[in-house]
Amino acid sequence: MTSTLAMKNRTLHVLALLLGLTHLPNSEASDPSLPDILARIKPGIVAIGTYMPTRNPRAVFLGTGFAVGDGKKVITNAHVTAKKLDEEHLERYAVFYRHEQKEQMQIAELAATDADHDLALLKVDGGALPALEIGNSERVREGEQYAFTGYPIGMVLGLYPVTHRSIIAAISPNAIPAIATRQLNVNMLKRLQTPFDVFQLDATAYPGNSGSPLYDTNSGKVIGIINKVFVQGSKENAISNPSGITYAIPAEHIKTLLNQNIVK
Repeated sequence: MTSTLAMKNRTLHVLALLLGLTHLPNSEASDPSLPDILARIKPGIVAIGTYMPTRNPRAVFLGTGFAVGDGKKVITNAHVTAKKLDEEHLERYAVFYRHEQKEQMQIAELAATDADHDLALLKVDGGALPALEIGNSERVREGEQYAFTGYPIGMVLGLYPVTHRSIIAAISPNAIPAIATRQLNVNMLKRLQTPFDVFQLDATAYPGNSGSPLYDTNSGKVIGIINKVFVQGSKENAISNPSGITYAIPAEHIKTLLNQNIVK
């Protein structure tokens, strides 16, 4: 009797396990892991810089960007492309990336900017890159977890993009009123007059992360772009004593820039 009961219990236990396991493949299929997503989107994340054949070094790093649309367009921050090019000595914008274990470069030109939302659109000269899909940033909620991938501290670490996880710590206006009038400037006054919401993250970004895509770890869809870090004191503190507060521009503004420039 005891043996029969034990056998029934084991059978029920096995059935319960089998019933539970039948849900696992569907769950995994609808919720891919970050490593799988990263392997898919990383080839489309590039370093942004300039190239000048008569300079040493020829390549100078400025920030991060990522391919969109047909793969021949790259989104980054407007402040990344704010440098005045030395056209007399053939200085050009360029994107740098690693393909099949080899470092690659493509010359690029600045196609459009949206200074109000710190966005820039570059067009590359060569072959198409794997494009990232733009998601719906209007559905993002505080507390949700995302990731961003880019090139912190420039190419000091080589052409190997680095990934950080982060939650949306807050969704807040892009301009914070100054405590004292001496802190006000023209740009801050403009932002206070026409504010828009940005994502505040609890992860640490570094110089070089500007332009990094902020994306959904389940789908790889971009919901924002890293554009600044709250710095305590001097800019050097961003490396030696980072605040751990990073901001991202919602992807709805990327969509607007792309639509205005007929990029599908």
